[in-house]
Amino acid sequence: MLPPSSSRRRIYLMRHGSVSYFDTAGNPVLPETVVLTEQGRAQATAAGRVFADAGVRFDRVIVSGLPRTVETARRVLAETGQDIAIDAWPELEEIRGGRLSQIPDHALRDAFMGAFEGVVSEDKRFLGGESVGELMDRIHPAIERLRADPDWDTVLLVLHGGVNCAILSLALTGQRLFLGALAQTPACINALDVGAERGDWVVRFMNFVPPLPLQTDSRSTTMEQLYVQYLKSR
Repeated sequence: MLPPSSSRRRIYLMRHGSVSYFDTAGNPVLPETVVLTEQGRAQATAAGRVFADAGVRFDRVIVSGLPRTVETARRVLAETGQDIAIDAWPELEEIRGGRLSQIPDHALRDAFMGAFEGVVSEDKRFLGGESVGELMDRIHPAIERLRADPDWDTVLLVLHGGVNCAILSLALTGQRLFLGALAQTPACINALDVGAERGDWVVRFMNFVPPLPLQTDSRSTTMEQLYVQYLKSR
């Protein structure tokens, strides 16, 4: 017999708004330092309006602590009118890349896109840095810790594309798998319901983008776009 719907709690999982990982000269910027662009700020505000219009109230707001997640969360809360503390969980930071200059030309495309194509092996490294398995080693225990906390009903997580893929993959499969092709458009919203049992996940919707729900503006992925940008400064 299925449990009543009230026994499940809601996770709203967002990706941060748009940022620029390259300076005006086309050189890479430290990912840990980037902030939202003007477009990213508008995207975060639009997401906040969706929550406000629906009367959604958050019991907790959790970010990775990187500036782009903090700024996105603050803009969402500004629209909902909630004065609530934002918790930073560093273990939820984005998958960490290595030094781009050390990646040979022939390996560049796979370094950029390989971790986000199909079912990804755990030993696949992102930009020569952290592996997908190492990412899941960080993310899965953090999600278990969140679920073990009884003091919330509705939580907002503002995180990153790769991190969100790890969480969504866990919710969709109930297994230690990484589905790299799950699109996470800047400032998108996903809704996940979780029950008391470890495998009790319900994915309500994924990659909803308030400013442009039908996503008619692009058919390329974030990493494909970044790959093209980086080649210009290589």
